[in-house]
Amino acid sequence: MPTALAIAAHPDDIEFLMAGTLLRLRAAGYEIHYWNLANGCCGTTQYDVQTIAKMRRQEGMNAAAAMGATFHESICDDLGIFYDRPTLAKVAAVIREVAPTIVLTHSPSDYMEDHTNACRLATTAAFTRGMPNFSTDPPRPHVANKVTVYHAQPYSHRDPLGNLIEPKLMVDVTSLQAQKRELLALHVSQKHWLDESQGLDSYLDTMSALDAELGRMSCVFDYAEGWRRHLHMGFCDPADDPLRAALGSHVLVAGSPSPQSPAAEV
Repeated sequence: MPTALAIAAHPDDIEFLMAGTLLRLRAAGYEIHYWNLANGCCGTTQYDVQTIAKMRRQEGMNAAAAMGATFHESICDDLGIFYDRPTLAKVAAVIREVAPTIVLTHSPSDYMEDHTNACRLATTAAFTRGMPNFSTDPPRPHVANKVTVYHAQPYSHRDPLGNLIEPKLMVDVTSLQAQKRELLALHVSQKHWLDESQGLDSYLDTMSALDAELGRMSCVFDYAEGWRRHLHMGFCDPADDPLRAALGSHVLVAGSPSPQSPAAEV
């Protein structure tokens, strides 16, 4: 069975940026996996580290279960996602265990370093999957599968300097908006924190607004999630695009007049 592994920084990042695509992949026959590298321990002004980490772990587990995804435990604290050898060894171990066909992860450029470091770790770990001389933690045998890495939109669809990032692929999540909102609402601890720390009147409405902005960019969908495919070298064959292949008419290729139209073929 083909497998998709979502690797994000914090609990609720998958729901904001990737959940619709994961649900589409599951409906297309993929086994889906849900992994936040950090435990969410800094996402509060109300609770101590142990309390909020426990709360957010349960919220993530609830969301993964609701999506029909396999949950993977976090490996570090918030603001502790560093691109270093010990952390990379842990991420690489999970990559080898899951042997994903698709890795969904953050944008290479985003507003905070946890996101960009999670992206770098996921990408490099996927690259090392077939290297027997790279040691993982815990030890896992190398795997020979092809994997295609896709980068989600940065939060706000803009890089740290405010430049708009346009995705290469847009996935229609219009019919999934209610379900996405239900999944995000499972992260109950975050409403107060996000309202207070980022001025969000409603984190659910903010998520929908981000999807609606991409929908307008598509000129086809009402709501969308956006993706850019990582360069194939070291990962897969040049023409491999399993996300597009799996989701068919739910995907719009940038510059195409309609999903899967003749003009969209490469």
